[in-house]
Order: sequence, then C-alpha cells, then structure tokens
Amino acid sequence: EKQQPNIIILFIDDLGYNDLGYRSSSFETPNIDKLAAEGIDFTNAYVPSPTSSPSRVALLTGRHPIKVGFTRHIEANALDPYNNGEFGLWDGDPGEKPSRQHLPLQEVTFAEALKKEGYTTCSIGKWHLGLGDKSGMQDWNAPLPTALGDLGFDYSYIMAATADRVPCVFIENGKVANYDPSAPIEVSYQKPFPGEPLGKDHPELLYNMKHSHGHDMAIVNGIGRIGYMKGGGKALWKDENIADSITAHAIDFIDKYKNQPFFLYFATNDVHVPRFPHERFRGKNKMGVRGDAIAQFDWTVGQIIAALDERGLRENTLIILSSDNGPVVDDGYDDHAEELLNGHSPAGPFRGNKYSAFEGGTAVPAIVSWPKEIPGSQISDALVSQIDWFASMAALINAKLPKGSAPDSQNRLNTWLGKDQTDRPWIIEESSTMSVRTKNWKYIEPNDGPAMITWGPKVETGNLKTPQLYDMRVREYEKENLADQHPEIVYEMQNILRRVRK
Repeated sequence: EKQQPNIIILFIDDLGYNDLGYRSSSFETPNIDKLAAEGIDFTNAYVPSPTSSPSRVALLTGRHPIKVGFTRHIEANALDPYNNGEFGLWDGDPGEKPSRQHLPLQEVTFAEALKKEGYTTCSIGKWHLGLGDKSGMQDWNAPLPTALGDLGFDYSYIMAATADRVPCVFIENGKVANYDPSAPIEVSYQKPFPGEPLGKDHPELLYNMKHSHGHDMAIVNGIGRIGYMKGGGKALWKDENIADSITAHAIDFIDKYKNQPFFLYFATNDVHVPRFPHERFRGKNKMGVRGDAIAQFDWTVGQIIAALDERGLRENTLIILSSDNGPVVDDGYDDHAEELLNGHSPAGPFRGNKYSAFEGGTAVPAIVSWPKEIPGSQISDALVSQIDWFASMAALINAKLPKGSAPDSQNRLNTWLGKDQTDRPWIIEESSTMSVRTKNWKYIEPNDGPAMITWGPKVETGNLKTPQLYDMRVREYEKENLADQHPEIVYEMQNILRRVRK
C-alpha cells in the first residue's frame, strides 16, 4: 500500500495576501476557502522575492535567488527590448550584473529530490525559469536542448515564460505542443520581424486587450506581448483557454499516476497580465477581469480537488496553495483593474505591491492541507518562508539530499504541518535592495534607486538612501522608520545579511 503522500503545489501568479474570499468580501472563492478550512491558513507567510523568477528559483532549489544568480525576472535585462535603463525592478543601476536567464542544470531541484525517492514528478503551467542559456533565441521548431526533464521533472506542459511574453505556445516535454509545421516559429527579444504587425503601430488589431504601458510588440490572439514572434499557427494558445488546458493536463497526470506517489507543481497565470479569463467567468466580479481571473483560479482548484476525491487520493495528498509574490494592479494592460478596485486592497494591510521591498511585495497567502495528517480549521501566525518547502518536504519523506543541495532551506516541517508555531528566526527578501524580516522587525538596506517604479505600475520600490527599520508589531506597517532609534537592531540585521552574503 502506498504510504508516501502525494504532494501538490498550487502556485498562482500575482495573487495578493487579501485576494481571497475568506479574507475579503470582494471575492467568492469557495474552493480555496474550503481548502483553508480543511487545513492551515498561514497569516505570516513570505516569498524570498517580490517578483516571479527569483521566488520560483528559491522554491525549487532551496537557495537564496541571489546565490543562484537570479536578481530579477527572466528577460528583464539586456535582452529585454524595454531595457533602456528604466525597465524592471532594478532600474537606475546600469553597472549591475545582468540576471541569469535560466535555471542552471547543476542545481538540485525539489523535483529531483522527490524523484530519487520514487515520486513521479510533473510541472504544468507557468515556468519562467528559462530553457537553456539563450533566452528567446532557441530553435522552437525542434526539440529544445534544455527541458524540464533535465531538472527532475518526468512530465511537463508549460508556458516558457508568462502569458504576456513570447513565445505564446505550450512546451510539452521539451517540444512545442501541437506544433504546426506550416507555421515555423521565430522569436526575438531584440528586433522585430519584417512584415509582422506590432501593437504599438496597429492598435486596431488589439481586439481582446490593449496595453497601458509596454506590451506593445508581437500581437497574439488580439493581445500585445513583450518580445517579437512570427509563426506558431495552430500551436498558438488562446488566453481564454489556458486554465482549461493546464487543468485538463494536470488531471490526466493525476489519473495516470494515481497508483504511485506523485509530485505536481501546478503554476497558473490567472491573475498575471494579460488577464483574459474564459467567458464563463467574465462579468461576475465587480472588480472586472482581475476579479474574474481569481474566480477562474478558484474553479481550477476545485477541479483538481474533485479529481483527487473521485480517485480516492484526497486523504493522502498534501496540497500547498500560495502565490509567487504580492499583487500588482496596472501591470501593462488597459483592463481597468485599478479603477475597479472599489476600495479593495489586494495586499491587505501591507505597504507596497509586487516589485516592492515593502511587505506588500513578499507577504502572500499560504494554505496547507493534508486530511490524513492535518486537522482542519487551523490558523498559524508563525513566520514562514517558501524557501523552506524543499527541506521540509524532503524531511517528510526521509529523502537523502546530495551534499550542498538546498543550503538555505530549513526543515520547518512541524510548523508547516501545524504541529507547532515556531517562527523562522529571519527571512531574507531580495528586491531592488536586500531586506531582513524577523517576527518583530523589518530592515531594508540603503539603496540609491528611485522611490517609485519609473516604467509603469504605481508601486513604491522601498528604496531609500538611508537604512530603514520598522516595528512589525505596529499595525500601521512600515510607516515609521525607527533605524535611528534602534541602532543595535540595525546592526544585528546587517550582520544577518553579511553572513548570508558570505
């Protein structure tokens, strides 16, 4: 009889701390609410970075993103056509070393650790960790030289980057899914293809979604994207069908491997721009398509849980639901998300949003449910970080990790399973600058960058030329800088950063 639990990570992009039905009356998320009621709702959970690629690196490798070379999201560097010194979170520092463009193959991943213990492993949905060291320059008409099988995943059905970037095709086990030989694919992040219309020149072709800033290059499915693309034909996705497609593939995987332990890393694009949910979800939320996209994700959660129930797997399946970073409202498309907030605060009580060194960039919802082992209706305010999922899950199944793997991931299994509420002593947060978060204090290193993002969204970066120290026991989060009053705590926090860097 199978003893090891199945492990599923439901990872939604750009979902805010407050973007759930049980935390805000602005939404109805019955499936997520039920999942929280059956397990543990963590109210003090953090990601290591307020942007996508670095936080995913930390999750999958158990290492601080800066140690892997991921200081920003994929393509937000010299290859990015918008990088004129102002694009991206780390603008204003032209001398900074560019971020990595792919997850190095020598890294031991979460999936590899589980695979060695007999798990069948799978990645479905958004990837955004690169496919080889030539980001955007691969030959998409042949098997890719680097695929997720090289990183421990037995099966993968992924978006190479995100829905707002080319190529707008799914990659299945290292090859373009539904490849159309009559429409060979060409991709560039440097220059357009002659004869291909661009969003900035042909707004009349943007029949599904217009841009507010950026996202005015290749046009796919009536939506402008970042980067240039030609071809694709029948392989091109339709944004409104993405949730249905990845959900169907996830359920197929569950069905195929229901008789053995499996690991499913299921990463959705729903709340990330462009927000273009299926028509059956549209017009249901007063906040427009952003609210509709959250409803679509809730439906997806319900479909996967129902599939587990129907196959008798739910009892022994450990489900983790969380977000890759904090929320952002206007992130490049004219979807009226900002105007339709109607008083809702996606980041809840926290200052800042996605891209920010403030808590709104890194505080995320986190739910853990495992009916066989975790009693329901629990709320934990323990300070926890996603970087610890690797070591904690490895401890759960008694995995033997190679020497040097997941060095920054701590075994916090008892906390994640609700057996105690032990706080992590500190959490490192990497944004435009470095921060340290303890249960009671938040320290942000000095940084010469701008106070506000300069290339689009109305988000505070958290940059300041002097040290920042905030008392996190005060509910007016990150309002009063106490660095001058508590130099001893500043010194302690600086030492933590110094040791991590060393």
